[in-house]
Amino acid sequence: MRTSEPGDGPVEPHGPAGRAVPPELERGDTEFGDELGRAAISTGSLPEASAVDALLRETHARYLPSDEGRIADYVPALAAADRSWFALSLADTRGRVHAVGCADRSFSIQSISKVFVFALVCERLGHRAAWEAVGVNNTGLPYDSVMALELNGGSPMNPMVNAGALVTTGLVPGESAAAKWAFVQDGLSAFAGRRLELDVTVYESEAATNQRNRGIARLLESYGRLPFDPLESTDVYTRQCALTVTTRDLAVMGATLADGGMNPLTGVQVVRPGTCRRVLAAMAASGLYERSGDWLYDIGLPGKSGVSGGIVAVAPGKCALASFSPPLDTAGNSVRGQRAARRLSRTLGLNLFASAPVDRAPRAARAAPSDPKTR
Repeated sequence: MRTSEPGDGPVEPHGPAGRAVPPELERGDTEFGDELGRAAISTGSLPEASAVDALLRETHARYLPSDEGRIADYVPALAAADRSWFALSLADTRGRVHAVGCADRSFSIQSISKVFVFALVCERLGHRAAWEAVGVNNTGLPYDSVMALELNGGSPMNPMVNAGALVTTGLVPGESAAAKWAFVQDGLSAFAGRRLELDVTVYESEAATNQRNRGIARLLESYGRLPFDPLESTDVYTRQCALTVTTRDLAVMGATLADGGMNPLTGVQVVRPGTCRRVLAAMAASGLYERSGDWLYDIGLPGKSGVSGGIVAVAPGKCALASFSPPLDTAGNSVRGQRAARRLSRTLGLNLFASAPVDRAPRAARAAPSDPKTR
């Protein structure tokens, strides 16, 4: 079920396929990092801690007044969220955590859980077995699309959409739903570095309204794609989405993937580096659903969103950004969170595709490739 319909938001300039172009993108890149030169490219390290804190504060202040987007009101427990809630956190691979706004406010992790459950399954079963069962290609369709299954012979295509997440949860070790749930809760808690608890109110609210996911699970079963009971798989998946986190937690979870699978706070090796590499690739391809290409083109980081308003973005070897702001765009991604990630990716030099020429010698000493003297 969609969080809103096209046309609900404010009128803005539009890019490809009628997609809204945020005002800051219309203005160009200068104020978002190009003027920083080498500090804004993906190589190197983060700025000093005081600069990171300042950039987080400035970004939070810039987007806090924004009131665009729609809260996910199709789940009653999510509909009660306050539109003004906005938090940003950054955790680096050295274990330093920076935060601004309501960074200690708990919210349900929702679809962001898909990333970490997929990592746990890859770690336990092997990345090839997980790839063969789930896939890693973007559907180009909404996260709860039934058409995507029908068009692809029942293949869920990737672990970031609901069909793929249901298959991933079905692959979790355990002979019973209780055993699978314990594995998921323990695993995501290891990523966060603390015990994550179930928000019973959110779980019960979603369990009462998840008919579409139950239908998707039944359809997967009919194609022979679901390795566990469809209703029990849906229930475990619903529970994992109702685990409560803060932006500090999400930043640490993302930083664990950035640090080769080692939690930078606890020092626990949650998954292996090879697992992180493949999970981050799946995030980059499909983490923001049908908007994943737009996100990667503009922000240049593996990312994952959830309909409660959370987003996590990972800069391998450096850090992870996390945001929380409930108002969403029509694809189910936080409006403030995307804008904050865009600005911080550029000002902190996180975009994986950003580079600058390496000047190894004075330009006057270089010979042009077409100069006959160099042949």
